[in-house]
Amino acid sequence: MPKTLSILYLIIVLSTRTIQARQVNKCSLARQLYRYGVPYNELPDWLCLVEGESSFNTKAINPSNVDGSVDWGLFQINDRYWCKPSDGRPSTDLCRLPCRLLLSNDIRYSIACAKYIRQQQGFSAWVAWNNRCQGAKPKVNRCFRRKHRYFG
Repeated sequence: MPKTLSILYLIIVLSTRTIQARQVNKCSLARQLYRYGVPYNELPDWLCLVEGESSFNTKAINPSNVDGSVDWGLFQINDRYWCKPSDGRPSTDLCRLPCRLLLSNDIRYSIACAKYIRQQQGFSAWVAWNNRCQGAKPKVNRCFRRKHRYFG
Protein backbone atom coordinates (compact mmCIF):
# COMPACT_ATOMS: atom_id res chain seq x y z
CA MET A 1 0.00 0.00 0.00
CA PRO A 2 1.50 3.37 -0.95
CA LYS A 3 2.41 5.65 1.93
CA THR A 4 -0.33 8.22 1.18
CA LEU A 5 -3.00 5.52 1.18
CA SER A 6 -1.65 4.16 4.47
CA ILE A 7 -1.85 7.61 6.03
CA LEU A 8 -5.37 8.16 4.67
CA TYR A 9 -6.45 4.77 6.02
CA LEU A 10 -4.98 5.63 9.45
CA ILE A 11 -6.81 8.99 9.50
CA ILE A 12 -10.12 7.28 8.69
CA VAL A 13 -9.57 4.64 11.38
CA LEU A 14 -8.59 7.28 13.93
CA SER A 15 -11.59 9.46 13.22
CA THR A 16 -13.88 6.44 13.54
CA ARG A 17 -12.31 5.49 16.86
CA THR A 18 -12.62 9.02 18.18
CA ILE A 19 -16.38 8.88 17.65
CA GLN A 20 -16.60 5.63 19.65
CA ALA A 21 -14.28 6.81 22.43
CA ARG A 22 -15.12 6.01 26.02
CA GLN A 23 -13.99 8.24 28.85
CA VAL A 24 -13.16 6.36 32.03
CA ASN A 25 -14.10 7.99 35.34
CA LYS A 26 -11.10 8.68 37.61
CA CYS A 27 -12.54 6.84 40.60
CA SER A 28 -13.71 3.92 38.48
CA LEU A 29 -10.20 3.63 37.05
CA ALA A 30 -8.62 3.86 40.51
CA ARG A 31 -10.85 1.03 41.79
CA GLN A 32 -10.13 -1.13 38.72
CA LEU A 33 -6.39 -0.59 39.01
CA TYR A 34 -6.53 -1.55 42.68
CA ARG A 35 -8.70 -4.60 41.91
CA TYR A 36 -6.09 -5.75 39.37
CA GLY A 37 -3.22 -5.53 41.84
CA VAL A 38 -1.88 -1.97 41.63
CA PRO A 39 -0.71 -0.93 45.12
CA TYR A 40 -2.91 1.75 46.71
CA ASN A 41 0.04 4.13 47.19
CA GLU A 42 0.76 4.05 43.41
CA LEU A 43 -2.79 4.95 42.34
CA PRO A 44 -2.17 8.73 42.25
CA ASP A 45 0.77 8.16 39.89
CA TRP A 46 -1.32 5.94 37.61
CA LEU A 47 -4.21 8.43 37.49
CA CYS A 48 -1.84 11.30 36.74
CA LEU A 49 -0.17 9.23 34.02
CA VAL A 50 -3.47 8.27 32.34
CA GLU A 51 -4.77 11.83 32.50
CA GLY A 52 -1.62 13.10 30.80
CA GLU A 53 -1.31 10.32 28.23
CA SER A 54 -4.91 9.76 27.06
CA SER A 55 -7.21 12.07 29.05
CA PHE A 56 -8.92 8.88 30.32
CA ASN A 57 -9.91 7.85 26.77
CA THR A 58 -9.90 4.07 26.24
CA LYS A 59 -9.74 4.51 22.45
CA ALA A 60 -6.88 7.03 22.32
CA ILE A 61 -4.39 6.44 19.52
CA ASN A 62 -1.30 8.55 18.85
CA PRO A 63 0.36 7.81 15.49
CA SER A 64 2.68 10.84 15.75
CA ASN A 65 5.86 9.20 17.02
CA VAL A 66 9.01 10.17 15.11
CA ASP A 67 10.01 6.52 14.61
CA GLY A 68 6.66 5.64 12.99
CA SER A 69 5.39 3.73 16.00
CA VAL A 70 1.92 4.25 17.48
CA ASP A 71 0.75 4.63 21.10
CA TRP A 72 -2.46 2.85 22.08
CA GLY A 73 -5.22 3.16 24.68
CA LEU A 74 -5.50 4.61 28.17
CA PHE A 75 -1.82 4.20 28.96
CA GLN A 76 -0.61 5.05 25.42
CA ILE A 77 1.36 1.83 25.14
CA ASN A 78 3.85 1.90 22.26
CA ASP A 79 3.59 -0.74 19.55
CA ARG A 80 7.29 -0.78 18.75
CA TYR A 81 8.00 -2.61 22.02
CA TRP A 82 4.91 -3.70 23.90
CA CYS A 83 2.11 -4.89 21.59
CA LYS A 84 1.71 -6.35 18.11
CA PRO A 85 0.36 -3.93 15.48
CA SER A 86 -2.09 -5.43 12.97
CA ASP A 87 -0.42 -3.79 9.96
CA GLY A 88 2.72 -5.94 10.14
CA ARG A 89 5.12 -3.29 11.42
CA PRO A 90 7.92 -4.84 13.51
CA SER A 91 7.46 -5.06 17.27
CA THR A 92 9.10 -6.92 20.11
CA ASP A 93 5.54 -7.44 21.51
CA LEU A 94 6.76 -7.78 25.10
CA CYS A 95 3.21 -7.76 26.52
CA ARG A 96 2.28 -10.56 24.09
CA LEU A 97 -0.97 -9.08 22.87
CA PRO A 98 -2.43 -7.41 19.80
CA CYS A 99 -2.49 -3.62 20.11
CA ARG A 100 -6.23 -3.52 19.32
CA LEU A 101 -6.91 -5.11 22.74
CA LEU A 102 -5.48 -1.96 24.32
CA LEU A 103 -8.48 -0.06 22.88
CA SER A 104 -11.04 -2.31 24.51
CA ASN A 105 -13.49 -0.98 27.08
CA ASP A 106 -12.44 -4.05 29.09
CA ILE A 107 -9.24 -2.45 30.34
CA ARG A 108 -7.71 -5.46 32.09
CA TYR A 109 -5.38 -6.03 29.09
CA SER A 110 -4.22 -2.43 29.23
CA ILE A 111 -3.71 -2.63 32.99
CA ALA A 112 -1.75 -5.89 32.75
CA CYS A 113 0.55 -4.51 30.06
CA ALA A 114 1.01 -1.16 31.85
CA LYS A 115 1.90 -2.99 35.08
CA TYR A 116 4.48 -5.02 33.16
CA ILE A 117 5.99 -1.85 31.66
CA ARG A 118 6.07 -0.30 35.15
CA GLN A 119 7.84 -3.39 36.48
CA GLN A 120 10.42 -3.31 33.67
CA GLN A 121 11.08 0.43 33.36
CA GLY A 122 9.26 2.28 36.12
CA PHE A 123 6.90 5.19 35.64
CA SER A 124 9.63 7.05 33.76
CA ALA A 125 8.73 4.91 30.71
CA TRP A 126 5.86 7.39 30.16
CA VAL A 127 6.57 10.91 28.90
CA ALA A 128 3.43 12.30 30.55
CA TRP A 129 4.47 10.95 33.96
CA ASN A 130 7.92 12.51 33.58
CA ASN A 131 6.46 15.86 32.51
CA ARG A 132 3.38 16.13 34.76
CA CYS A 133 3.47 13.80 37.73
CA GLN A 134 6.45 14.93 39.78
CA GLY A 135 4.44 17.28 41.99
CA ALA A 136 0.81 17.22 43.09
CA LYS A 137 -1.14 14.16 42.00
CA PRO A 138 -4.84 13.24 42.10
CA LYS A 139 -6.18 12.13 45.47
CA VAL A 140 -7.80 8.70 45.53
CA ASN A 141 -9.08 8.30 49.09
CA ARG A 142 -12.54 9.65 48.17
CA CYS A 143 -12.78 6.90 45.53
CA PHE A 144 -12.71 4.21 48.21
CA ARG A 145 -15.13 5.62 50.77
CA ARG A 146 -18.26 3.63 51.29
CA LYS A 147 -21.51 5.43 50.75
CA HIS A 148 -24.04 4.84 53.46
CA ARG A 149 -27.73 4.80 52.75
CA TYR A 150 -30.13 5.48 55.52
CA PHE A 151 -33.67 4.29 55.21
CA GLY A 152 -36.28 6.21 57.21
